[in-house]
Amino acid sequence: MSAEATLEAAPLQTKADLMALYKDSRIGEVLTELDRDLIGLAPVKTRIREIAAHLLVERARETLGIASGAPTLHMCFSGNPGTGKTTVALRMAQVLHRLGYIRRNHLVSVTRDDLVGQYIGHTAPKTREVLKRAMGGVLFIDEAYYLYRPENERDYGQEAIEILLQTMENQRDDLVVILAGYEARMETFFHSNPGFRSRIAHHLVFPDYAPDELLQIAEHMLTDMHYRFDDEARQAFEAYLERRIKQPNFANARSVRNALDRARLRQANRLFAAAERGSGAADANALMQLDASDIRASRVFTDS
Repeated sequence: MSAEATLEAAPLQTKADLMALYKDSRIGEVLTELDRDLIGLAPVKTRIREIAAHLLVERARETLGIASGAPTLHMCFSGNPGTGKTTVALRMAQVLHRLGYIRRNHLVSVTRDDLVGQYIGHTAPKTREVLKRAMGGVLFIDEAYYLYRPENERDYGQEAIEILLQTMENQRDDLVVILAGYEARMETFFHSNPGFRSRIAHHLVFPDYAPDELLQIAEHMLTDMHYRFDDEARQAFEAYLERRIKQPNFANARSVRNALDRARLRQANRLFAAAERGSGAADANALMQLDASDIRASRVFTDS
């Protein structure tokens, strides 16, 4: 049979098995872990699933020869501190890697200090070194709006921005950049740097946690550390959250972790003081349990 006849006989692929692609990529495992490990964040989880579905469909289109070109994958995660932006970025890197959009399941997290130098000629090599480390994976830039400070005439952040923009455009097939920070400040940053806005495909807004979600986060953290609340301690922590949320510099899950760390210090001091008084050895229950007194000793209650 001639080559021409062989080509004519070969059937054209007209269908793509989305479920087969989904199972082979194993992105379902990542999405399940995201649901299991992160409390709340319903709108963020929905957007992550939408992005994953879009990228999966793009892979299916490639198999049929109807792909619309490499999708733009750079993202912006905006929200207050402690709302899970870094954790979601790590999961996003897994999704992108499993779908073949990045070569490495790799995330490099940096801030302005990692990119911007303090004297002439220092910024370019610093920025390029970070990009070299991140290449093939995801570069996560936290508090990205600090990259450039226009009020300082001797600020070298603009040089870092220009290098980043050039790399985001020219090597977008080999690097995904995620910018993160407070929502209002990120909007101001994009207004001042339209080159970034035009290169960002996905904007995800991370909401603050509700008090009941923060309590769930606290109990999840305690379980991981082999601690627990008793009933009175749980009620005390609810009261703590009610007060702490209203105070300045509240950082959602980050503030919860800090509060638990301080409660564990108070518990240790309480147990040691009891041992000094001759109460004998502490059993596993005592070593694992946080009491209401460990919570209510916080200055949040006295400040109120």
